[in-house]
Amino acid sequence: MKKLYFLLPFVFLGCKTNTSTVGQKEAKPESVEITYKVEESDVSDFLKYLSSDELEGRETGTKGIEKAAVFLEDFLKKIDIKPYFKTYRDTLTNFKSPAFNIVGVLEGTDPVLKNEFVVLSAHYDHIGIEKKQQPDQIYNGANDDASGVTAVAQLAKYFSKTKSNKRSILIVFFAGEEKGLLGSKSMAPKLKAKNFNLYTQLNIEMIGVPMKRDYLAYITGFDKSNMAEKINEYTGKKTIGFLPKEAEYKLFYRSDNYSFFEAFGKPCQSISTFDFENFDFYHHVSDEFKVMDIPHMTAFIQEFLPAVTKIATTPTEEIVMNK
Repeated sequence: MKKLYFLLPFVFLGCKTNTSTVGQKEAKPESVEITYKVEESDVSDFLKYLSSDELEGRETGTKGIEKAAVFLEDFLKKIDIKPYFKTYRDTLTNFKSPAFNIVGVLEGTDPVLKNEFVVLSAHYDHIGIEKKQQPDQIYNGANDDASGVTAVAQLAKYFSKTKSNKRSILIVFFAGEEKGLLGSKSMAPKLKAKNFNLYTQLNIEMIGVPMKRDYLAYITGFDKSNMAEKINEYTGKKTIGFLPKEAEYKLFYRSDNYSFFEAFGKPCQSISTFDFENFDFYHHVSDEFKVMDIPHMTAFIQEFLPAVTKIATTPTEEIVMNK
């Protein structure tokens, strides 16, 4: 997640009335039977490498993030997801040295709906190596945001195996997020210029540890669309709730969803389980694989399968901006 500044907290009274979890009403959508099982070993193995010391904190423009890029390219090839551009690499236009978003596409199965796109994304960069001499100098970024990349990768694997997406799905691993959302700022206008037909974007940020709340996760920009309500409807659970601190720290504007929202004006939001109480190692060298909760991450991905499936298959665009 792009660097947060906690010195000047803000209180947004307008959000106070929304502190209850959405999805309380008795919505009975058409059920989606999910027989696919997310494997803990797949989640663990993927996350362990992406947050390993070998990648040296994955700072944009370094040898470490290049190794991460190759790893992600190889993964997409292995699960038979094709490049969206000529290759998987989308070069950043706003960074001084070579840097790349990694982008794959899974074409939709419906002849009409395949022209609409769902973007599943996360940023694979982090902040690199601490310059001061100390016992541990590598900012491994396991939670921020190797956890989100792992979730998106497993969702990509699910769709690749099940072919259950009527809409096309764009899989995006952004670089440069920690430098100021550079990867998404570079890519979103490029897609807009190509008349990219975006339905919605689900960006996943920091889901490595669970919250002690009566819902699984929160979304940024809660009141901007009905995404939270629809996800809860699709899962039949209290999957998404409102987190007051999300509005207080304006998290909607601090991750790669915002660049796409700016370009397209569509529901583009981030999903997270980092609630400012459950993880002490944000932008810290101790943000490592060993403190991640693999069973929680696996359950998180599994719970989202009905939601992403419905998002990718509904006959009409049910997730819309609030007026």
